[in-house]
Amino acid sequence: MTRYLTPALCAALLLGGCSHKPEAPAELPAAPAQWRHAQNGEAVTDTWWRSFASAELDALIDQALRNNQDLAAAAARLRQAEASSRAAGAPLLPRLDGNLGASREGRLGGNGETAGNRYSGGLAASYEVDLWGRLAADYDAAQAELTASRFDRDALRLSLTATLVEAWLRQVTLDERLRLADLNLNNAERVLSTVQARANAGATTPLELAQQRGLVAEQRRSREELRQQADDVRSNLAVLLGQGEPAATSSASLAALQAPSLGAGLPSELLLRRPDLARAEAQLSAADANLRAARAALLPRLNLSAGANGSAGSLNRLFANPLYSLAAALTAPIFDGGALAAERDRSDARREELLANYRQRIIEAFADVQVALNAGTGVEAQWRAQQEVQAQAERALQLAERRYQAGADDLLNLLDAQRTLYAAEDQSALLRLARLQSGVALARALGGGWSAAPAR
Repeated sequence: MTRYLTPALCAALLLGGCSHKPEAPAELPAAPAQWRHAQNGEAVTDTWWRSFASAELDALIDQALRNNQDLAAAAARLRQAEASSRAAGAPLLPRLDGNLGASREGRLGGNGETAGNRYSGGLAASYEVDLWGRLAADYDAAQAELTASRFDRDALRLSLTATLVEAWLRQVTLDERLRLADLNLNNAERVLSTVQARANAGATTPLELAQQRGLVAEQRRSREELRQQADDVRSNLAVLLGQGEPAATSSASLAALQAPSLGAGLPSELLLRRPDLARAEAQLSAADANLRAARAALLPRLNLSAGANGSAGSLNRLFANPLYSLAAALTAPIFDGGALAAERDRSDARREELLANYRQRIIEAFADVQVALNAGTGVEAQWRAQQEVQAQAERALQLAERRYQAGADDLLNLLDAQRTLYAAEDQSALLRLARLQSGVALARALGGGWSAAPAR
């Protein structure tokens, strides 16, 4: 409900509005003094995945950036935000409307009077003077949301590329583990042939024959489990690539891939390198602007209007003698059941929510980098130790098989040596994957070479 205001009421509302001042900038979480386990390396670029030196991976990334539907949806949201920003800026300018009408008038009954045409037209201009910055705050909020949408698209692009690289590395690793499973199955079947020959000659027991047959069956089961996992990964890759059919089998070699050697930089620089943090900051800026607009909505509004209207029997005389009007109106809410105050309180609480979210994202960003650095150091140490584990497992199998063939040992030690070697080879493949994934995790945590580009 609005009423024209007296000067005294205007002054009272003005004084009440001035009591609402912008919030002081809140303190943000402090950055760590330095990273633990940081290594010297190259700076992250926005094509960091090319460090794997795989043309196949490069082609998959290009396909995903073209066809991924989540990325397409983010681009559409960005266009929506651009349109909303233009709409929010429109009230800052005057509005001009025009109308034109035509009618034909005459008497009914055929008394011979001639019917006549009548034309009317008018122009109406209106403008709200932004006394307290409400309209400007609405526009600032829309601009901040536009910026947040742009950063959201960039964050999704980073997430898409990192997720696709991780999925592709899992596919390559599963192909390698399948190859190892086939080799171990062939080896188990070869040993089974030896046990079968000894059983036929009466040199071994049915128990040993059954044990080796069980080991062969176990290797086949493990191979089929890996095959299923490989099929699942190809299906997941298809989703990221924006295609309906599963992705093709990779031709890359796990042993030929090298993890990117990346430098973590300074912890204090991280806030400027991650699009998700920039998005959270832009959302907080939008909330600040919305709060300013909600507070200004409690204050009076000044509207100016002007109009010109004409009416004539012919179009060329329509505005020969127009009527004009000029008006100014100062209005303010008197009683609205607390709706405007509630909107102000809601905007204030929303700002507090986004501020807490922003702080939490900062804390998580520092943790992401540190966890990735920890993984890089820890996995590298495990990898070096695993090389010795695998070498000794290979030697143990050779010795156990020779002793069994010579009749100097029973099958139990040979079975154990076979299982140990297979587990060692499989663990080596998994650790090689973990080394590569730690590089991907670090690139993602550091922002993937992102920087805030100029608006476009």
